[in-house]
Amino acid sequence: MDLLSAAYGATSDDEETDGGRSNQLNPTQHYYSLPPPKRQRPEILVPQCNPTPHPSPPLTYRPHRFPPSVPAVTEPPLLPGRYISKRERERPNISASSSTLASASPVVGSLLDSDSKCEVLGSLRSQGKYAANDKVPPNLSVSLVGHKNAVNAVQWSKNYDHLLASAGMDKTIIIWNVWNTEQPKARILRFHDAAVKDVRWAPHGQSLLSCGFDHACRLLDVESGKEVKSFKEDQFVETIRFCPSNSNLFLSGGSSGSIRLWDIRNGSAVKEYMKGLGPILDLEFSRDGKQFISSSDESRSRISENCIVVWDVLRQIPLSNQVYTEAYTCPCIRYHPYDPIFVAQSNGNYIAIFTATRPFRLDKYKRYENHGVWGFPVKCNFSLDGKELATGSSDGFIYFYDCKSCKLLRKLKAFEEPCIDVVYHPTRPNVIASCSWNGEVAIFE
Repeated sequence: MDLLSAAYGATSDDEETDGGRSNQLNPTQHYYSLPPPKRQRPEILVPQCNPTPHPSPPLTYRPHRFPPSVPAVTEPPLLPGRYISKRERERPNISASSSTLASASPVVGSLLDSDSKCEVLGSLRSQGKYAANDKVPPNLSVSLVGHKNAVNAVQWSKNYDHLLASAGMDKTIIIWNVWNTEQPKARILRFHDAAVKDVRWAPHGQSLLSCGFDHACRLLDVESGKEVKSFKEDQFVETIRFCPSNSNLFLSGGSSGSIRLWDIRNGSAVKEYMKGLGPILDLEFSRDGKQFISSSDESRSRISENCIVVWDVLRQIPLSNQVYTEAYTCPCIRYHPYDPIFVAQSNGNYIAIFTATRPFRLDKYKRYENHGVWGFPVKCNFSLDGKELATGSSDGFIYFYDCKSCKLLRKLKAFEEPCIDVVYHPTRPNVIASCSWNGEVAIFE
């Protein structure tokens, strides 16, 4: 104890003495203040029971000073005396890099249906359901102008039924707040470097999946206007579909004939379906998600039997490849919502009907034929009750057919250019959306 007392009681080498360092300084040299004693602690951090008569001044917070080349990032003030880790000191650089990777698209309008006029929504909801054989949407309700080139696809949101997404050849995706008369454009998403071929709303939330000619599928957050994840491919991606039994999985098909099943959670392809096919034109899941149908362009290989192939999802094998043997490509395939059939839009200017169970036979006695395709990627869709089939046409009309009899119910002049896509509203059967080859989007009710 005597040795410890002597050691701690001795005068420190850093303290000023009469013969110490302070007396040896040259008056002509610049004077630097000495550091505080080694073992002294700030008074604000360690409260003393018997405070000294002259307490040390309180510590003051000094914000980080960044180099001129790095912009300062606004952060909440830190507590005085708090230790700042190396990771926190480097946080400005991390934030800058993350903002560069996930740049947000500009917010144009509102996503809320409360911004739409009450009388417009009220009139739509009061119309109710109509009988498919008696009445079809007759009047143009809203004309949406925003795309500069052809629009390849439109789709309603099932979770927010006032929102419509459109994908265009002008590299943009526009989210429309359809019945907002002041500003119908809610978001303009510019994340693709080439034409956007297809767009699909995620089954849950405000997420959107898109694909295009920039060799990528992109998962986008509509509310924030940011890209969540990108799925890179080695081909032009023509079409995408979410799996109905698992919302974390989706299919993609493209120009090289490859079909991939992706998992959104890890961003990787969990299965790949390859059979030496031509460019994939369309994909469609069955209602239970155990099978899907692919349509490909086999005009170069002159093997028309591979035009439509039915696949087993888990086993990755084709169940049948002799479904359609005619020498026409099919740019669109759709399952019926209730009956065990599916249809294929043919470039032979008709819609063919097939059984959805083995042996997947073509109905040679019934088809929907009055409209024209003529090489355009014209699509068709069933109504909510499955009693009606609507299709676009190369002459700019929308054709409505009775599903059972295949008779033409009515045709509606929509555009001057070819009508590419027609989709029914998910909750209001008296409303449909369509798009054209000249960039127009129109809502009929």
